[in-house]
Amino acid sequence: MITAQNLRKVYGNKAAVDGLSFEVRPGAVTGFLGPNGAGKSTTMRLMLDLDHGGGETLFDGRRFRQIHHPLREIGSVLEAKAFHPTRSARNHLRMLAAANDIPAQRCDDVLEIVGLTQVAKGKPKSFSLGMGQRLGLAAALLGDPHTLILDEPANGLDPQGIHWLRDFLKSFAASGRTVFVSSHLLSEMALMADELVVIGRGRMIDSGPVQQFVERFSTVQVVVRSPRLAELVELLRGPGVTEQPSGDGAAILDGVTREQVGDLAAAHGIALHELSTRTASLEQAFLEATGAASEYRASAVGEGVHS
Repeated sequence: MITAQNLRKVYGNKAAVDGLSFEVRPGAVTGFLGPNGAGKSTTMRLMLDLDHGGGETLFDGRRFRQIHHPLREIGSVLEAKAFHPTRSARNHLRMLAAANDIPAQRCDDVLEIVGLTQVAKGKPKSFSLGMGQRLGLAAALLGDPHTLILDEPANGLDPQGIHWLRDFLKSFAASGRTVFVSSHLLSEMALMADELVVIGRGRMIDSGPVQQFVERFSTVQVVVRSPRLAELVELLRGPGVTEQPSGDGAAILDGVTREQVGDLAAAHGIALHELSTRTASLEQAFLEATGAASEYRASAVGEGVHS
């Protein structure tokens, strides 16, 4: 269990992280989301005692700096290429293994896990961003830790690599271990994460299950199709109920539940050919939740452009 309590970091007169508190539980992938400049990377550095600031983060009741062999318990990747450029991939891992009293054989094991066996003798200065990400993950896995903290690990990965990473992290969490991962790939996060921590301008916006976040920051719409559609829609009209034509013979309704539509149709003997709900995507909910907290906001096309 990770417990972050009142994390704070100030640069000059600006609070990069402002009183963040949250929990990350084992057995689940927890996504860490926020607009650019929200303070995600700074928060992760505070969690790992790499930055000085306020508050504390406890890993099963201990701070990171109190753990004797941290690599055996907590694996982290905060930068894609945090290694010496001319030392081979295997030797980079061997150095880390020796410092943490980890058998050298484990280096080859993790290179196999991340798909870098064929370039084990290669020098990271020639690695692509995606290969650098894989080597960073290999280093994080070196001590067979119970916790992974990863900052944008999918950057630079191709679609196959992203798919592999998703499956790996879900499997890692399913074994009862803890994953805390940030990403800008919201469609991928929707497939991978079980829980979310969402921040904006260093402050908490929301935390909890993914579906709960989507429902909280978006509107669930009801889609209805019927041979007596106009009559049904007229019966449903009332305060707060609005209709959007779908263009395919159905109506999209806001302000009413699926159960209310079904009960009203049954009461008036109206046949239904479709009755379903349409939920917003994680991306739509994220944009709604963080719109006011975006650090850098571009204008719409044409705004501020004069001929």
